[in-house]
Formats: sequence, C-alpha cells, structure tokens
Amino acid sequence: MLRAALAALLLWAAPARAEIDAAETAARAAEMLEQAGFALLEAEGARDRVEALTQTVRAYEEGLLALREGMRQAALREQTILLVFEAERDRLGRLLGVLQTIEQAPAPLLLMHPEGALGTARSGMILSDVTPAVAEEARALRTQLQELATLRALQDGALTQLSAALERAQDARTQLSQAIADRRMLPENFIRDEAAMADLIGSVDSLDALAALLAADPPEAAPDLPDFAGARGTLDLPVLGTVLRRFGEADAAGVTRPGLVLATRPRALVTAPWPATVRYGGPLLDYGNVIILEPEGGYLLVLAGLGTLYAAAGDIVAADGPLGLMPGDPGGDSEELIVAAPQSGGGGLTETLYMELRAAGAPVDPADWFTATGRD
Repeated sequence: MLRAALAALLLWAAPARAEIDAAETAARAAEMLEQAGFALLEAEGARDRVEALTQTVRAYEEGLLALREGMRQAALREQTILLVFEAERDRLGRLLGVLQTIEQAPAPLLLMHPEGALGTARSGMILSDVTPAVAEEARALRTQLQELATLRALQDGALTQLSAALERAQDARTQLSQAIADRRMLPENFIRDEAAMADLIGSVDSLDALAALLAADPPEAAPDLPDFAGARGTLDLPVLGTVLRRFGEADAAGVTRPGLVLATRPRALVTAPWPATVRYGGPLLDYGNVIILEPEGGYLLVLAGLGTLYAAAGDIVAADGPLGLMPGDPGGDSEELIVAAPQSGGGGLTETLYMELRAAGAPVDPADWFTATGRD
C-alpha cells in the first residue's frame, strides 16, 4: 500500500512540463513584445508609416496572445498543484510529522528495538526500504512548493508586462489610425459614385443581396492582381482569433450562415488576406461595418462586424494591408488584464467577425482557402 501511494505521488510530482511550457511561452512573448516595442519606435521615421504600424500592431497582438497563453498555462498548473495539495493535505501532514520525528530523535534511540538484536535488524531492514521512498517523496514535495512559487512569480511578472504592453499596443493603434487619416490615397482603379452606392445600399435588405448585386456589376477597369485562385489553402485569417462557427453550422438560435464566424478580442486589427479592390466599405443593416473585397474577378470576400474602418470603396489594398479594427472601447483594454477561467483559452474573445467567400456569385466554404481554421 505504502509503495503504491508513494508511486502515485511521485508520478504527480515528476518534473512538470507545464511549468516549462508556461515559462517558455512567457519568455517567447516577452521577446515578441520587446521586438514590437522597437518596431513602434522605428515606425516613427518609416517611409510608409501605415505599413510599419500595421506590422507593429499585429506584432503586439501576437505577443499579447502568447503572453496570455503563458499565463493560462501557469494558472492551470498552479490550480492542479493546489488541488493535489488539498486532496493530500492529511497524508502530507503525517509525512511531514514523521520526517520531523526522525530528524529530532537521538541517533542511539534509532538503533534500539525492544525485541533485541533481531528486532533491531528487522526494523533496520524496513527502515532502509522505506526511508529512500519517504526521502524521495519529501524531495518531490519540496520541488512542487518551489514550482508553485515560480508559477506565482511568473504570473505576477506577466501581469506587469501585460499592463505595459496593452498601453503600447493601444498607442500603436492610435498612431495607425492617424497615419491612415494623413495618408494621401493612391489613384483609384474606378471612380466612386457615392450617390449610386447610397441608392444601392438603400435597395438591399441583406448581406447576400448586396454581394449578389456587386458580383453582377463588376468595375469597368479591373486592376492587375495576383492569382487568387492559386492561393487556395494558403491564406492567413484576416484577424487573430478562433473559429467560433463553421460554414453552414447552426448557432444557438438555429440560424445557419454560409461563412465562418471568428471570435476575436476587442480592437483587434483586421487586415486583407490578399491584394484586392474594395468594392464596399461602410455600415449595412445590423451587420455593423462591412467590407467587401474583390481579390480577383469572380470572387468576393465579405467581412462583417468591424468597428473602425480604414478602407473605402475604390481603394486598392495590399496583402496584409489594414482594413479596420474590431469594435471595442479604446480605453477598455485594462479589462483584458483579467485572466479568465484557466480551463478556457477563449477568455476575452468577445467580438465576432463574420467572413464569407463567394465564387461565381455563390458562397463557398472559406475553410478550404484559409489556414488555421482547423480544417482536417
């Protein structure tokens, strides 16, 4: 029984990979955030400040994502240790009592036994068999206590770094918005007719209807863009986040949509996954702000649910060019300091971006085109 109990605890107390993973993730995040800080300084004198600041904002978002993951891993491991301590409290207390008794007992008494030499020999054999296991368990316990202290220090340091990084990320977003406002727009590939666009928007009653009308009325002068069809399966998602609902998957109300719903953080940067012409940019019904890109003739990429818009109809955007920010309070990033339930890696993903891809006027599954969508 004793050996079985010791073996079980030793398995639990083995060197914790979780602590190593959390420390490595936090170290990687610290390096990413430091590089983002340098990029923000360099963006001040960059020739194309919009491009430099776009890369800086995304670098901050990736660094913050890694830092939160390190904190989540540390919180999970700390919770595991505390749960085991709670479950083993009585037995660990008895173990500590035994170790203290052995340590305090005079050496001659440890060698004496009331049954004489034979009893002394037998007790010596038992003690020699049990003592290494008890000592090993004590070392394992000490290791776990040290790990717990390390994890708490790691989380304290990460919270401090997270607070500072959130402020710098918000500063980078503000600078990006200003740089886009100050930028002289490139020549448009077709002339905007704002009155005609307003009439068009007033005549549609759904996102599907708008996309269908745009597909049926391509611009007269199409720009020379790279082969979008050949990029199938290689595109990056337009925003850092996770897939909440897939193509044709019903939501809680039983409603299905022919696109992906991505869960993101407030004020997350949305970028163009491929060079494209902006066919529409603005509010639409209850979809929030909508951007419709045409990466190639016959294809439309619809992004709905944005907050701030950086692009408008007629613009030509480059790959990874900034399209806008997700909704969110500009001063509300402090709420992100709160680490959600450690069992959930989705804490803070409170905004949703709807993404729909259309080919020849019909919706197709975007998961076939984009990486990081969990497509098998």
